Amino acid sequence: MEVGVASYTSGRPMGGSPDRGRGGPPRSNLHVEFAQIGEVKERKEKYLTAKYGAHQMSLIRKRLNVEMWMFDQLQSLYPAPEGKYEEKELDLDELLDVDGELKKRKYLWDSLADCKQSKDKVEKFINELLERATTL
Repeated sequence: MEVGVASYTSGRPMGGSPDRGRGGPPRSNLHVEFAQIGEVKERKEKYLTAKYGAHQMSLIRKRLNVEMWMFDQLQSLYPAPEGKYEEKELDLDELLDVDGELKKRKYLWDSLADCKQSKDKVEKFINELLERATTL
């Protein structure tokens, strides 16, 4: 619901009252208008943004850097044919939830089993990802 204040006159001049000390319409000429639901104009959407502390922001940036690096590397491991874009997803949270480096390495090999790149490239990616994941 939109609320507005409008002033109007009923054939009288809109002079200010002498006791108010400034010009403008007297209070009796003010009324409140309630707009119908369909009449509400488009308003700018408002977003609530969270404010994080310096340490929390540092952790978020570090995580984002690892995810962006991982995304770039996966694009090079899984090149898309002309005109098609196929995204390979690898969940960093699932990787971090796996206990032990050997199990993490097996999880990554299983996830990347359909990769058509050389085993050396895949092994290099896995080693770097595990190294970066330990910093999180």
